[in-house]
Amino acid sequence: MRKVIISALIVVAAVLVQHGSAFAFAKGEQDCAKCHTINADQAKEVLKGLIPDVKVLDVQPGPINGIWEVAMEAGGKKGILYIDYAKKKVIAGNIFDINKRINFTKESFDKINKVDLSLIPFDKALVMGDKTAKYKVVVFDDPD
Repeated sequence: MRKVIISALIVVAAVLVQHGSAFAFAKGEQDCAKCHTINADQAKEVLKGLIPDVKVLDVQPGPINGIWEVAMEAGGKKGILYIDYAKKKVIAGNIFDINKRINFTKESFDKINKVDLSLIPFDKALVMGDKTAKYKVVVFDDPD
């Protein structure tokens, strides 16, 4: 009797999986980020084998389901990497939206590398043009 019940359960489970009814979410409706999480310490642990001196600046959901976007710094340079939800793979490269023609990686890279002009001391700067101009161009030069 026990073998019959187990066999019946296996058949029912196989039928349900084949017809897509055995999943907790309807197809395409799951929000995997609710179950899969990562924080800065976990991201650093994943990356330290590849980048020993890595400093994780920020972790947020990536532009594609199933990956995390990690803003990081190493060797004095900032960059963007992606870690999959399983924390087994790292993606280094640009992610584009073909239809909208958006480079998600560049947008995030520009955000973490933005220079705050209020922190630059202009007391010894050579200023050309209108000091109250709406737009400013800052040029750094090394005389040596």
